Amino acid sequence: MSSTDPVPGSHAFRTVDSRVVYSGAIVALRLDQVEMPDGRVAEREVVEHHGAVAVVAVDDEGRVVLIRQYRHPLGERLLELPAGLIDIAGEDPLAAARRELAEETGLAAREWSVLVDVALSPGFTDEALRVYLARGLTDTERPEPEHEEADLELVRMPLGDAVRAALAGEIVNATAVAGLLALSTADATDLPLRPADAPWPGQPDALLRRQAARRTAD
Repeated sequence: MSSTDPVPGSHAFRTVDSRVVYSGAIVALRLDQVEMPDGRVAEREVVEHHGAVAVVAVDDEGRVVLIRQYRHPLGERLLELPAGLIDIAGEDPLAAARRELAEETGLAAREWSVLVDVALSPGFTDEALRVYLARGLTDTERPEPEHEEADLELVRMPLGDAVRAALAGEIVNATAVAGLLALSTADATDLPLRPADAPWPGQPDALLRRQAARRTAD
């Protein structure tokens, strides 16, 4: 390395140009021109996506409440955690998690904590998700389901069985795998979890801000 070479990890990746080529309800596609360490400018495709929340809900018998849901891009039903988008400007992530748990399972919870935060595919999207742990489950009113949610199947499974299913490739949803393994590790090592209102600096908001600006312009 010569004296003029940059120190690894010190380059500022400056965006010199950016344009949106598609903006829809849940995603936007942005093309950024970014300065690389060698001085060249490279194009990077960025998919903007809403932030999301998911819930590892554990009942008094130690079973995890999962849902089996049809996912059209894959053309099959997957075992997943109750989850949903934060697509309302200013909505608190914990409030969104409570809402999704009620809408998809008809359950509420007395105890909430942050289990893990996940950047789902940072190579091309800003999509990020917060997974909560919910205990002390009780029944609550469930709104009338629509679309794919009208076909949801609830599955209660001991945590150990769910982890084995993930390791066997039977649970492949990334959020579910991350949440289940995180809870298994936390339980095995007695690691403390963050409070439910812990800051979430990685929560994406670019798409929400873009949609708000478009509504204002209209």
